[in-house]
Amino acid sequence: MMEFTYYGHSCFLIEIDGNKILFDPFISGNPLIEEFYLSTIKADYILISHGHEDHIADLMEIAKNTKALVIATAEIADWVVNQGYENVHPINFGSKSFPFGDLYFVPAAHSSSLPDGSYGGNPGGFVVKTKNGAFYYAGDTCLTMDMQLIPLYADLDWAILPIGGNFTMDYKDAVHCSEFIKCDKVVGVHFDTFGFIEINHEHAKSYFNEKGKKLVLPEIGKTVTLSK
Repeated sequence: MMEFTYYGHSCFLIEIDGNKILFDPFISGNPLIEEFYLSTIKADYILISHGHEDHIADLMEIAKNTKALVIATAEIADWVVNQGYENVHPINFGSKSFPFGDLYFVPAAHSSSLPDGSYGGNPGGFVVKTKNGAFYYAGDTCLTMDMQLIPLYADLDWAILPIGGNFTMDYKDAVHCSEFIKCDKVVGVHFDTFGFIEINHEHAKSYFNEKGKKLVLPEIGKTVTLSK
């Protein structure tokens, strides 16, 4: 069982086996959030899919508040160290075991640059495999054939996929992705934050239903249980 807390855009926290894993912290600049205190977030790990501002804007403040281990590409990890925070673990495409389970950093078709304009390394997604569940977070990406490799890493219980289109795949391509990764239960992220990525919620849910799949559109600030 996994507890999923949504902080808006592509920022969410998964609690599994007592580990709190935060992804892509962008909260304070989200126009859909009126007020939020970053100090209330508790995290043991912070995973970064790529370097864009709408995925790392609150990284440094939350990292310093929580003392969490930041896991990101070597380029982003170096940038974090240069900001004065040293509890980092650099990665690139491949796998590594952590106390929470096995982590696979997998390709995403996107771009990645840091706030100072420097290169953020390869954009990617994460497969997290634990003794009590497995999930895939695609990061920002279009639909790719590489997604067909995901089932080799884990038998997924859930997938967290971008569905807003324009900068990433839309909800129709997310259905194709779910077929590639052999996972029919999807949490949608990266939608509605800006005009470019606004979606019709009912159309998206209906499209998934028509294909025999489940789409959860989380509410900001809410926690939902992702059961097997």
